[in-house]
Amino acid sequence: MLKKILALCLLLTVILSATNKADAQNISVSGTVYDEKGEGIPGASVAVKGTQKGTLTSVDGTYTIDVTPDAVLVISFVGYLKEEVPVRNKSKVDVTLKADTKALEEVVVVGYGTQRKVETTGSIASVKAEELTQLPITNVAQGLQARVSGVQINQNSGAPGGNISVRIRGVNSINGSSEPLYVIDGIQISNGGGINDVSPLSTINPNDIESVEVLKDASASAIYGARAANGVVLITTKRGKSGKTNVSLETYYGVQKVAKTMDVLNAAQFAQLENETFKDNSYPDPASLGEGINWQKEIFKAAPIQNYQLTISGGNEKTQLSMSANYFKQDGIILSSGFDRASYRLNLDHYISSKIRVGTSITGSISNNKGVNSGSQTIGDGGVVTESILGAAIGAPPTLQPYKEDGSIYPFAEQGNGRYREVTNPLGFTSIKRNRNLKRALINLYGEYTIAPGLTYRASFNADVDSRLHDDYSPISIVAVRDRNDNSGSGTKYNRNFLNVLHESILTYSTKISEHHSLKFTGVFATQSEKLNENSISATGFPNDATQNNALEVAQNRTVKSYRSLSRLDSYMGRVNYGFKDKYFLDLTARIDGSSPFGANHKYGFFPAASAAWRVIEEPFMKSQNFVSDLKLRGSVGLSGNAASLGSYQSLPLVSASGGYNIDNAYLTAIGPTRIANPDLKWEQSTQTNIGLDASFLNNRISLIVDYYYKKTNDLIYVKGLPLSSGYPSITGNFGSLENKGLEFATNAVILDGSLKWTVNGNITFNRNKMLSLDGGTTLERFVTNYTILQVGQPIGMFKTYVFDGINQTGETITPGYDGRVGGHKVKDLNGDGTIDSHDQIITGNPNPKFIYGFSTNLNYKRFDLGAFFSGTYGNDIYNASRLSFESPLGQRNQFIGILDRWTSENPSNQYVSPAVASRLPISDYVVENGSYLRLKNLMLGYTLPTLKGVNRIRIYVSANNLFTVTKYTGFDPEVNTYAGSTTQIGIDNLVYPQSRSFLGGIQVTF
Repeated sequence: MLKKILALCLLLTVILSATNKADAQNISVSGTVYDEKGEGIPGASVAVKGTQKGTLTSVDGTYTIDVTPDAVLVISFVGYLKEEVPVRNKSKVDVTLKADTKALEEVVVVGYGTQRKVETTGSIASVKAEELTQLPITNVAQGLQARVSGVQINQNSGAPGGNISVRIRGVNSINGSSEPLYVIDGIQISNGGGINDVSPLSTINPNDIESVEVLKDASASAIYGARAANGVVLITTKRGKSGKTNVSLETYYGVQKVAKTMDVLNAAQFAQLENETFKDNSYPDPASLGEGINWQKEIFKAAPIQNYQLTISGGNEKTQLSMSANYFKQDGIILSSGFDRASYRLNLDHYISSKIRVGTSITGSISNNKGVNSGSQTIGDGGVVTESILGAAIGAPPTLQPYKEDGSIYPFAEQGNGRYREVTNPLGFTSIKRNRNLKRALINLYGEYTIAPGLTYRASFNADVDSRLHDDYSPISIVAVRDRNDNSGSGTKYNRNFLNVLHESILTYSTKISEHHSLKFTGVFATQSEKLNENSISATGFPNDATQNNALEVAQNRTVKSYRSLSRLDSYMGRVNYGFKDKYFLDLTARIDGSSPFGANHKYGFFPAASAAWRVIEEPFMKSQNFVSDLKLRGSVGLSGNAASLGSYQSLPLVSASGGYNIDNAYLTAIGPTRIANPDLKWEQSTQTNIGLDASFLNNRISLIVDYYYKKTNDLIYVKGLPLSSGYPSITGNFGSLENKGLEFATNAVILDGSLKWTVNGNITFNRNKMLSLDGGTTLERFVTNYTILQVGQPIGMFKTYVFDGINQTGETITPGYDGRVGGHKVKDLNGDGTIDSHDQIITGNPNPKFIYGFSTNLNYKRFDLGAFFSGTYGNDIYNASRLSFESPLGQRNQFIGILDRWTSENPSNQYVSPAVASRLPISDYVVENGSYLRLKNLMLGYTLPTLKGVNRIRIYVSANNLFTVTKYTGFDPEVNTYAGSTTQIGIDNLVYPQSRSFLGGIQVTF
């Protein structure tokens, strides 16, 4: 032992001696870091290559550092090229850094081509791959949330693969879609669906994406004509590059948990409430029942999430290849829900000769979604507890049991002497089969020929092949025995096959006229066809659950439906880009679209746009200053359309099966006219003006983008009532108009750029939306729901309700109308006529936020990296519809915990009503809540290991997602919308599948 201690002491002595000797050999080096104008650069990094030693230059660009005589100094600063300078035993080392001009050469993807970033005249935002995949996301839209100004993204449902809605510069339609057009490697797709549907974007693997460009103004998006009024999202997948073949592996695994549960009555409290409601003694000793069953704990679970990605890329001068395989699996935090996806990608580019290039992009996936119903769209007492698993879990009596002794689900109608027949055992929803199987392939084949220098022709052939199978079965076993009948047990098989084929011929000519003038012309002819086939069989009345929906023929009742549609779009487009001295730029675009769904009198639409930019930084008067690094002013105006609001045959007269007749004991199906033709039906069209400023300061250390826009959408698709004499109840036509105007700010800053690097990014958007006309002036207001309206002069989706005025107290005069009883809800008689009716309803809430925002911060120190990402909204209201059911003690269902403070003669509460059988709360602002929130979307800590032989990079990281949310909203989640992608019913919460909080760890390896 003594020998080991002596040996250790000797070793330490040798090390210290060597260190002191090394220190003695160090020399002091000083100098100045200059820019190209000969001025000192403050804050430049001066580091010793191969070590962690370094310093920063002072305010005049000078520095001092102790180094070995053979050291190499690495000098860097934002906006300049890095320099490496050997010391060579010198005591003074001055360095001049050259400006990094790569920012001028940075390329962004635009419609049908690319442009240098400095040449862009429209409003285009770019997001890189590393930003998209910072979160564990299932689709690309989730990765864009709060990263792009002017783009509002709502995760309508937290279900795996769940619905998401995207709005670029506001809502642009009332009956049509407001979703943008997505273009993936030239293939055009759309997003949509209901609250319980899988997002179509979830079939695309986010890990395969290289970059995303969001085209926001008409100048940028009008090149897509009749499909561009809602903006365009261009998605470019990763392609191979010449050089060494790279192999990368990435995986992460994590656990998700529900972020919040709702406080409800326990068994003892519920039993006491039941006794008061029914004025009986159903529960003789409520206190003895204790906590009872916590039904939310029964349906929520800790759920794993995992992802595995293999990517191979590389090539030579003639052939470049990039391919990947991915498997993603996310179990839901609610029992029996989950999403898994296996995907692949192949991108290949090959030069047959110096003039001919061919290639392909193939992206495919097979996904399966297991879902449960949530977010009931029925506002009332029965729907929320029978149509939604969350509503059933909150309303389920804690005095009942989840399972029978044999482990099967225990229907509530078989418990408590049949007392609780109007509520549903929430575990029954987990026994309902609801599978969505999707197979999708996006295929692009292209050939490119250089006809002459600067003149190129490209032929592209694209296909979107989508095949779906929906499997639904509700078993007999979850129905109480005495409630079973000839309709018990229900099943459905639904098949959908969709084919979108697109050919594009693109001619591009680019040239320079003398030294200062650049000219580029792009001409496109495109023809696209969409074919859809749907078939479904629904059945009820199964003998048992043995075959589920795999033998629908054994059911007693069957319904067969089928549908087929075909549409075509032909397009002609031209664009001219002109530039002078990298100072002035002008873009002119025009597109003609001819579409089969358009009415006979409007088969073709014309969509022009013009934009210009002035790079003020190139003016001589800007050359003498150092503060502003770049400055560009932009302006644009243009027209784009929204053909997504038109169905394939919406302009044509329609006949359909509408019931039947029993003639001579034979049932005959009746076919009759159901829609009148409208040959004038056409696309919705938006005219948009945009003024923008791009600026950067302090050698590009700080950058700022500002945009102001005004967008007016005319010819909105609207269903207008017709006189009965027409024989039709209504006609679909172009009758309405609305506007959006707003201000966008986006900024990023490099705060520190030494051994500790610190960057900050942020954006904020102010949008104001207003209805200008509904049906040409006849109608000024229309109720979309019992509480949501469209009103000329107001934003879309405003809440119009009664005004809550407390509780009717003993001795008060009760105004005739809603809940006219002592202890019941009181609403204001606003017009003072002595009665409560529709004239006492006013606008009480606005679901449109005053502004949306997001910001992120990233720190890098040595091998560590730390990032945080926040998002939020401010000034929007949410209609918390579930409170109408769970703060209304009418018996047989559980209530939110607040009802403990219910009105009694001894407790004259002025908020919560007294219990009463079959009582109903009026639709009032009582349930309109502040929906503003700030959410920490992601917190990530990573560490890059030292380089190993044969391995280029190994990074490990841990991540926390949806870590906390600051909000006054009392529901599960303020980021919610029961009506999913609806443009008119927004900000409504009737117990949608909540988002989860997740913690995960991952590793990235590149060879």
